[in-house]
Amino acid sequence: MKLLGRYPPCRQEGDVRLVPEEGEDLWHVYNLIREGDLVTATTFRKIEVGTNAERERVKIKLQVKVEAIDFDPEGQEIRLRGRNLTDTEHVRLGAFHTLELELHRAFTLHKELWDSLDLDRLRLACNPSLSADLAVCLLTEGLGNVFLVGASTVIKKQSVQVNLPKKRGAAAAGFDKALAGFHEKLMQAVVKAVDWDIVKCLVIAGPGFAKDAFKAYMDAEAVRQDLRSLILNKPKVLVAQATSAYQHSLREVFDNPGIAGQIKDTKAAEEIAALKAWYAMLAQDSARAFYGPGHVQAAHELGAIQTLLLSDTLFRVADVARRKRWVTLVEEVQKGGGTCVIFSGAHVAGEQLTQLTGVAAILRFPLPDLEDQELTGDL
Repeated sequence: MKLLGRYPPCRQEGDVRLVPEEGEDLWHVYNLIREGDLVTATTFRKIEVGTNAERERVKIKLQVKVEAIDFDPEGQEIRLRGRNLTDTEHVRLGAFHTLELELHRAFTLHKELWDSLDLDRLRLACNPSLSADLAVCLLTEGLGNVFLVGASTVIKKQSVQVNLPKKRGAAAAGFDKALAGFHEKLMQAVVKAVDWDIVKCLVIAGPGFAKDAFKAYMDAEAVRQDLRSLILNKPKVLVAQATSAYQHSLREVFDNPGIAGQIKDTKAAEEIAALKAWYAMLAQDSARAFYGPGHVQAAHELGAIQTLLLSDTLFRVADVARRKRWVTLVEEVQKGGGTCVIFSGAHVAGEQLTQLTGVAAILRFPLPDLEDQELTGDL
């Protein structure tokens, strides 16, 4: 993400002008913009011209007060619906309009209050060294998907699907040729998607021998075609077991002990390790592992939180007071010497945490009395 200007002051009103440059940037934008914010961007509107009722597409600059947000990760687009605050000849003041935020198109975001978590996310998005640093190629015979896993989201960069003939009968003769064609397309997809200056590890995963066959093909063809990026980074390529080529199988890859040790230096591994530590503590000493707003807040009031686990979905709310309470919890835990790990709802670990209400904590010391209490409700 490119920041055109300076960061706004913390806990003050201000504007930022941003240009999303890759898919993960749009996930950051989606988490930054909330209902009530003001967004200014160029948009296009069809208007009638002349006496023949012909319609012409004109480019105009509008500011809307956001009332609804829709994010399309596949289409790499954010749609903001709200009332127009710019008086123009084409869109009347107060009329509803939908702004579309896309890659490489600048926009301005105005907030009445920039809190510390918003500014942390903004700095994360604008630092190019913190981009996706783990690539995963999930495949079965005839289907392959290449994902980039970053600090905040999972992006499907490439997808390859080929109809393979059956291995038996008259079509069997063409199977090997069709499989080689599939492997070639998938290898080119990997070459296109993976930036080895950023990616620290590529994991090839799938069921049976599909992953091993593709790895062998890629190694051989990299030498034959002199693909230097694959030859030089061969030690960074790992093979793992997975049951499918779809995104939900990423969890199987991350849960593999052999793979976990290899990807420990990637940013996605921090969330996975934190969640595993929470589950381990729950099994070892349940009085030191809690989840749910009520129990976590009670533990915080006793100064017991060592590690706080939060889903970023908790901060994507229109209720300013509610969001402020979560932000205050994070700041107070950090001030008390605790660690806070904010999970992306788009990651497999974040999905697991969301199923646990989106908030959990590992405590410094056991609280057996708290364990026996039934505490419900929101923070």
